Amino acid sequence: MNQLVPLFVVIPLAGAFLIMILGRFFSELNKYLASAILLILAVFSIYSLVTTGENPALYKTGGWEPVNKIPIGIYMVMDGFTVIVLCIINIVGFLSVFYSISYIKRYTAENYYYSLFCLMVAGMNGVVLSGDLFNIFVFLEISVISAYALVAFGVEKNELEASFKYQVLGGIASFLILFGIGFIYWKTKTLNIADIRHVFSTGYNRTYYLFVEILILTGFGLKAAIIPFHAWLPDAHSSAPSPISAMLSGVLIKAAGIYVIIRLFFNMFIITENMAVLITTLGTLSMVIGVFLAIGQWDIKRLLAYHSISQMGYVVMSAGIGMILISRGIKPEIASLAVAGGIFHLVNHAVFKGLLFLNAGAIEYTIGTRDLREMGGLAKSMPATHATSFVASMSISGIPPFNGFFSKLIIIIAAVLAKFYLLAALAVIVSIITLASFLKFQRYAFFNNSDNNKNLNIKEVPFPMIFSMVVLSILCVFLSLLAIPAVRDVFLTPAINILTDTLKYSTSILGK
Repeated sequence: MNQLVPLFVVIPLAGAFLIMILGRFFSELNKYLASAILLILAVFSIYSLVTTGENPALYKTGGWEPVNKIPIGIYMVMDGFTVIVLCIINIVGFLSVFYSISYIKRYTAENYYYSLFCLMVAGMNGVVLSGDLFNIFVFLEISVISAYALVAFGVEKNELEASFKYQVLGGIASFLILFGIGFIYWKTKTLNIADIRHVFSTGYNRTYYLFVEILILTGFGLKAAIIPFHAWLPDAHSSAPSPISAMLSGVLIKAAGIYVIIRLFFNMFIITENMAVLITTLGTLSMVIGVFLAIGQWDIKRLLAYHSISQMGYVVMSAGIGMILISRGIKPEIASLAVAGGIFHLVNHAVFKGLLFLNAGAIEYTIGTRDLREMGGLAKSMPATHATSFVASMSISGIPPFNGFFSKLIIIIAAVLAKFYLLAALAVIVSIITLASFLKFQRYAFFNNSDNNKNLNIKEVPFPMIFSMVVLSILCVFLSLLAIPAVRDVFLTPAINILTDTLKYSTSILGK
């Protein structure tokens, strides 16, 4: 057993309680303790990414060994796909919490903020590490309940309204997920993902499980905010403090939504063409509709929120193309390429979208508005914010040599090779509209001559905020290296293999 695995949950949970207790006696301790906790987790996640490789690492909670090769304990599983998402959660989490050292001073109750932040991270780590459905649900609730509170952290009318909407739709999603888990347990008599797959392989009631698949897809689709389940996202992401917006968009919708959808539909359910087509269609609709909803926005954070829907559409569509090819039993190398493009874009989106939300927070922190029409001329007075936002804007728009270009290119090539020419064309068109949207952002925020800010003493944001933005902008460049086959084989191929070889996950855990 890998003793490192449970620390991803234990450390932030313990940190959340310590922050609440020690923060009452040492007022400045909370921010540094939270940063130290997330830095430790980021180091652990990078170490796990480098060392895990093709063989999943298991931790059997309580030391419960399988009986007749049937898992009776709670399994925590770390494989090639898990470690990638762990890196996303903990690296972006560290940079967001470090950014918060300066940003969150405008709010009261910092203890609550940092404690909730650690709880949210613990929940997301638990979701991606859980090897059984019920604990995915438990950790999911820990993360989203913390997120509900953090969205409402400003306690203004808009924040409370957004949090309430998020809670209502999140509650519906949780009900659907729990309902689906109940139906699966009723039929299979197990909650372990690998064991469920084994039961499915020996006997599969197609009609029954189609209903269950729709329940699960709807529930986690709401958590991921894919079209048409997206109604909560623009309000929640725009109303939350900017570091939390970065976590919601860059991390939470992936860990609590996209990751689970990909994991369950590749490694638990039997892949069928009808469900694969449905997932591909939802991804395509999200990609197209999201960008058209975004381009008319003047509130920076709402603009970014709608682009999150669009960019996640790329990921879901690409994964769906891979599913279609696997279900047909054809072109396995193209299926692997499509899955690779989706995972690559999942990583890239976490970086450039997290950076864009931190940029938006820096602008709002300095001039007190999110409306692009009230900005202008910030390039000279905020050079670091301007430079990093330019990098992020070009990355999300798919401009070389930034990371977004290469992941989109792989997705488009996979679609063309799979003969889904319409999907490839739509991916190109959406990328062009995305570029137009972010040229608008750059023009109005940084270059447009405006009288709005002439009487303001505008200066660059404090060091913790600059540091986080600069590190993410550097990652926007260096992640392009994942397009190189030798680099991709080290970091992405284990994740691709565990997903495309649909029995590998269950056999590596159960040994049967």
